[in-house]
Amino acid sequence: SFSDGGNFLSVTSAVDHALELLDEGADILDIGGESTRPGTRPPVSAQEELDRVLPVMESILQKRPETILSIDTYKAETAKAAVRAGAQIVNDVSGFLWDPAMAATCADLRCGVILMHTRGRNSEWRTQPPLPHDQVVPLVLRELKQRADAAIAAGLEPAALVLDPGFGFGKVLEENYPLLAQFDELHTLGYPLLAGVSRKAFLGRTLAKIYGYDVPADRRGHATVAAVTAA
Repeated sequence: SFSDGGNFLSVTSAVDHALELLDEGADILDIGGESTRPGTRPPVSAQEELDRVLPVMESILQKRPETILSIDTYKAETAKAAVRAGAQIVNDVSGFLWDPAMAATCADLRCGVILMHTRGRNSEWRTQPPLPHDQVVPLVLRELKQRADAAIAAGLEPAALVLDPGFGFGKVLEENYPLLAQFDELHTLGYPLLAGVSRKAFLGRTLAKIYGYDVPADRRGHATVAAVTAA
């Protein structure tokens, strides 16, 4: 995760933290080499991404061979190398939209896939027109179904898919609450769901109503527990 500002960027610190998480009961470790925070930073190349994540993944699996790893990437090249290195799941925040080779690659790899909903790229999120609250859930339902249908058409098995509505990804602050309040409606799509709400900015903005300022990520723990419980 990059929500901590990069406390575990070195291979050693990342692996140590991964082992600590496993000891605390984590079932899956999701490893990513590129931040998707809003902004205009240039994208990380597939090679740089692999240079960051492969040593971490290989070391974790060497120490704990039974670990289930997920690779957080929207690049087919990274996904292919990571699965060959031992990842069992590809977690694509773009829902296969940002790399046209991703769907066929994952079908060939026969891996698990998390398809997340996002509106546009992270460089565009701060300038997108707002969504009326009554349109958030219908939009996510419609577009997640399109992504799942496209994945199946590319050769993925329905049982390989998990859907993620993408809290904070192209949804501005309060636009996330309809998704949380109506999360059960996403079950109509017929797939397992993933809710990634941990320390998201919309929680910090809500806490601002109490404290008078947007609460930073390291003070959103209780709000995270509440959002996870709601989901």
